[in-house]
Amino acid sequence: MPQVRTLVITGFGSNCEVESAHAARMAGSDVTDIVFFSDIVAGRTRIDAYNFLIFPGGFLDGDDLGAAQAAAVRWKHAQTAAGEPLLDQLRAFFDAGGLILGICNGFQLLVKLGLLPALGGAYFARQVSLANNDSARFEDRWVTLRANPQSPCVFTKGLSVIDLPVRHGEGKLVPMEPAVLDELMASGAVALQYADPATGAVTMDYPANPNGSPQAIAGLTDPTGRILGLMPHPEAFNHPTNHPDYTRGARPTLGTALFENAVAYLRAGA
Repeated sequence: MPQVRTLVITGFGSNCEVESAHAARMAGSDVTDIVFFSDIVAGRTRIDAYNFLIFPGGFLDGDDLGAAQAAAVRWKHAQTAAGEPLLDQLRAFFDAGGLILGICNGFQLLVKLGLLPALGGAYFARQVSLANNDSARFEDRWVTLRANPQSPCVFTKGLSVIDLPVRHGEGKLVPMEPAVLDELMASGAVALQYADPATGAVTMDYPANPNGSPQAIAGLTDPTGRILGLMPHPEAFNHPTNHPDYTRGARPTLGTALFENAVAYLRAGA
């Protein structure tokens, strides 16, 4: 049975790496390492030595120039101490069948790197971005999400509705052009959408949709389904008592279900 080796990358303002690693371990990851970006550049760790890569939430570079913008430029131009472009390692990791999860700030990084949505297989070409919430403020609340059953996403397989917390100021999806939004919907790239907590129906209404994202988009996947980026924090819902309605008897699906799906996929050697 294949081993699940998880790499959680931290540094430059990430602050959810411990919770993300904990969620991966809860899901059954055999090896789970938290590694600083600088250690990868120095050659002390290689991305392609793992098969599950997590870009956790946080405030990369203080969100200067826009959330994860500086980090995306850093990734695009960084080389290891041996002179190897870091993107070559990332490509090798993905080409070998690895899974990538970007949470909140990590999602912002993935879209600005062009790893999502990669419509038409155009990886590393920016097609969407994430901009300021319509509320013009930082949103810190729980939301309900509906998983798209037509999406190829590995992480959301078998899920229907799930509650997760959000905490972000730049979560509104902005397509480069209107046709991109249409293609996102038609292709199954939309893996998760904000939903009404009472009915489970997809909604644009605030605060159920906390940022005004068009088509209530909360998470995107790539054509292979092996990359997921989402604004809510699945790692932050790792125990029933985390849920705000726990004392009222609520026992919804934990956010760690996304990690469990990833581990199961890798275990199966898919």
